[in-house]
Amino acid sequence: MNRIFFRFFLLVMLSITAATFVIYFAMSRLFGDPLDDIARRQAAAQIFLIEQYVDEAPLDEWLVRLNRVREVSDTRFDLVTLAAARAALPAASLRALERGEVVLDIDNKAYYRRVDLTGERYIGSEDEVIHAQDLPIDVNLALKMEAVRYVIVALALLVPVALWSRSHWQGLQKLSRVADEFGAGKLSARARMPRSASIYPLAERIDHMADRIEELLVSQKNLLHSVSHELRTPIARLEFALELLDAKTGDPAQRKRIAAMEGDVRELNDLVNELLSMARLGSEQALQRDTVDVAALLDSTAAALPPGAPALSVDAGADAGTVEADPRLLARALSNLLRNAQKYAAATIRLSAAREAGRLIIAVEDDGPGIPEEERERIFEPFYRLDRSRDRATGGFGLGLAIARKAVLLHGGNLTVEQSALGGARFTLTLPA
Repeated sequence: MNRIFFRFFLLVMLSITAATFVIYFAMSRLFGDPLDDIARRQAAAQIFLIEQYVDEAPLDEWLVRLNRVREVSDTRFDLVTLAAARAALPAASLRALERGEVVLDIDNKAYYRRVDLTGERYIGSEDEVIHAQDLPIDVNLALKMEAVRYVIVALALLVPVALWSRSHWQGLQKLSRVADEFGAGKLSARARMPRSASIYPLAERIDHMADRIEELLVSQKNLLHSVSHELRTPIARLEFALELLDAKTGDPAQRKRIAAMEGDVRELNDLVNELLSMARLGSEQALQRDTVDVAALLDSTAAALPPGAPALSVDAGADAGTVEADPRLLARALSNLLRNAQKYAAATIRLSAAREAGRLIIAVEDDGPGIPEEERERIFEPFYRLDRSRDRATGGFGLGLAIARKAVLLHGGNLTVEQSALGGARFTLTLPA
């Protein structure tokens, strides 16, 4: 948020600076160089002496008055040839000199002006030029004055803009905090801004949106609990009825059919449990963080697996150490990954942990058929399975990997899959330092 307003003020400052240059060049183009005008005002007294005192003298007294001005003025007045003046001035100023105008030489604090155009002052005066030097011209001071003017204008613009932006910035900061809290699972977070706030309409709409989302999530949660309760009750009755039926019958064919129905009921019960697990992983509020010993977590998770044909090796590096995490959720994620590897591994599963750049990297690898590259993101979607048959040989509902990734994301980490050195799939669980 601070970056947005920093860019805004930077844009305003650059706009003011650009406007300053545009104004300068526009004024120069339309009305002449402003520096020339400033210097002309500073040298006005010396120009006045020549134009209003010396030039007003009778023709035979013109040089006398020029000498008097030389005696009383700090400015040095010399007569130079027209050729010398032309050589000293830039080409842009020569036309003004030829017209008999005062031409300023700001850099040298001087000006040039022809004595006259027709030679009436004295013999040869049409070929001579008055060269006034040591004029009281201080362009630096003038530039400082102009800079101060522009600074005052800039401040006059920036102060109201800053006051106007401050209220927006504070409101947006509050909205940002509310969004963070709401995203973290605090569904009661609201902006609740007064009507006088500059972004009240936006805040009001966000609050209405949050109210609606909270209502929907609460309704979804209540519905899920209600449905799970209503599903589990008949499931429990079916299990009890099937056990009674199995105890009463002695027909092997009947027992086989009952066993198949019991398997279906267990599968339905597992599906309900998986759906509830997905629903509970709704926010970081579900986390109960604690210091978890990584090596112990890997050993306990591996020991809890059902016995299977693939050989499982556990390698917790010496630098694995501990991690701040919810031990239950992290163990569930690892268990889901290992169970998935058990389904598809041919003979070997490898579980390892190490530190890389301060992050904890836990990898589950197998020597199974692997996962096609185009399917590697889709397998984390709920109910998506590479094996579409859904038979008991492969089992599962396509929720295990989705639950694993969601649990890891709640910890601020990530779960990815790639090709394993064993030939199958390598699931990499990354947790921040």
